[in-house]
Amino acid sequence: MNALDNSATRARRGFVWPAWGWSLIGVLAVWAVIISVRPGAPLDPLTQALSLAPFLVLVALGQMLVITLGPGNIDVSVGTIISMTSYVSVAVGATAGPVAGLLAAAGAGVAAGLISVAAILLLRVPPIIATLATSLIVTSATLLLADAARGSADPALRSFVNAKVLGIPVIALLVVLVTVVIWFVLKHTRLGLSIIAVGQSDRAAERAGIKVAGVTATAYLLSAGFAGLVGGLLAAFISPSTVLGTSYMLDSIAVVVIGGTLISGGRPVPAGAWTGALFFVLLSGLLNLVGWSVGAQNVLKGVLVVLVVIVASASTGTGRATIRRLRASLSPGSSRAIPTTTEKKESLHG
Repeated sequence: MNALDNSATRARRGFVWPAWGWSLIGVLAVWAVIISVRPGAPLDPLTQALSLAPFLVLVALGQMLVITLGPGNIDVSVGTIISMTSYVSVAVGATAGPVAGLLAAAGAGVAAGLISVAAILLLRVPPIIATLATSLIVTSATLLLADAARGSADPALRSFVNAKVLGIPVIALLVVLVTVVIWFVLKHTRLGLSIIAVGQSDRAAERAGIKVAGVTATAYLLSAGFAGLVGGLLAAFISPSTVLGTSYMLDSIAVVVIGGTLISGGRPVPAGAWTGALFFVLLSGLLNLVGWSVGAQNVLKGVLVVLVVIVASASTGTGRATIRRLRASLSPGSSRAIPTTTEKKESLHG
């Protein structure tokens, strides 16, 4: 009997609450509220959410890789890239086929990402400013493409994007597979471990022989490539538009943070992209149902993100570590001070 009690105690002590756990609770809570407000088939809200969430998840996975690089790393160009590549996909797909259209959209996204990478690594521009500049350039390209746009997405691509298997969207199943691949890369490959290491301490990563510049470039290019692919898919799911990706910039950041990825870097949570995206899609559906405006919804989303960041900083100690590093940098002769053991532990744990 004592042996059973001891094993149960060890099991309880060994359980670690997942980083995406709170966002999953949020999904279940919002789902329950929707069912109570609009009685009917209980699975309908979740089925509808699964039709919209995959696009947001793809963008969020790329954004997650960038945010994992550490403080200041955010890609604010993903929204405009989505809008631009929706036109690229349709234009190329009209002559070369839907597959070529999607590849062209992803390639155009990577090309836009190269602008950000060049500004960040060669010109030493802060990432948020570099990606904002890229966003402005891409917006101009989008307007030119919109003026010359003719036609719509290939019918075969439309059928694929809307296809379902046992009531589950095929696109959702494919994005789940992409999520698993991203998880594997982050946990079991040199590239993934390098991204995490750079996020925990870029200086330590560089001393360990990691090519920080190459890792940084890869993360931003993947983010832009995913955004480009989403633009091509959304062109078939909805239609090309100059404002098609407007909401995805803020929503992708919010989804990443609410899904458990640390805004301070060093801890990516791929599964959290799904729980965070489903939470946001269901929440938007609920707020539309009760008559909230888009502006009010954005305010609520912003408040939620701030609260999550505050709670995450308090629970992990990242805020305290940052304050100590700031104080150390302001102290005379300590700008090159070596971090204490405690700070190293806090950095390693996000």
